[in-house]
Amino acid sequence: MKLLLIHTGGTIAMAPGPNGLTPKAGLLESAIAQMAKGAEVVTCAFDPLVDSAEIGPRHWNQMLDWIDAHPQLPVLLTHGTDTMAYTGAALSQALMGSGRRVVLCGSMVPLGQGGDAEGNLRLALSSLGGEGVDLAFDGRLMPAAGLVKFDSHAADAFRSQPQYQIAPPACRRFDNRRLAILTLGPGLPVAALAAMLDQLDGAVLRVFGAGTIASDPALLECLRRAVEQGKRLRAVTQCEAGGLEPGAYAAGAGLWSAGVENGGSQTPEAALVTVWLG
Repeated sequence: MKLLLIHTGGTIAMAPGPNGLTPKAGLLESAIAQMAKGAEVVTCAFDPLVDSAEIGPRHWNQMLDWIDAHPQLPVLLTHGTDTMAYTGAALSQALMGSGRRVVLCGSMVPLGQGGDAEGNLRLALSSLGGEGVDLAFDGRLMPAAGLVKFDSHAADAFRSQPQYQIAPPACRRFDNRRLAILTLGPGLPVAALAAMLDQLDGAVLRVFGAGTIASDPALLECLRRAVEQGKRLRAVTQCEAGGLEPGAYAAGAGLWSAGVENGGSQTPEAALVTVWLG
């Protein structure tokens, strides 16, 4: 077996240090050598390894560059759990239609600490056939396009929400546009939302239920004005599952008339990637 290992960092390859867990070079590679004896592993690693809280668009572009540079190899990508859902969505959409195989892997407890790391890594190594982007975690292989980290400590920290099919993106890299996920919660001052949108090129809006927001005319005007200025706004539900249903409630009419896009069943992470690649 020959594979491409992209090692970004994360808990799976950390060891105790004087100030807490910290990345340990060589830990992951040694574990893979033991689990997949005889495998030919081409390793591309971030230098230095990073906590997943640091990962963003430039890191996704680096991952994609490495994947493109090794077109015949299945990919094992190790990653911290905190932004796993973002990277899963980014790679799923950027690689759509490419036929590539990428298996993401991480853990809640580092290798050698009697936790979940070894099991997750074995599952990932045994799942490198076929195509598509998945996460190997807690004994399950889950589509990475709609990952949700719903628990900050448990071994079964992830679920995968079904995502509707979208067309492969025209661009497969992430630019430097200023984008964000904004929650339209009760009492959000319209002036605060306007100030945030003024600093952004686009945003994902987390709205209520099946697609409702407050009927405040100032709020609707704020959204309409942002769309007219060329800012791409895409709405998703604040619920974990179920998605949006335009037309179900009159309280959502102003959202769609302002020109906000319907993100359907997309997770916030997936919608953000769609805005970035669109």
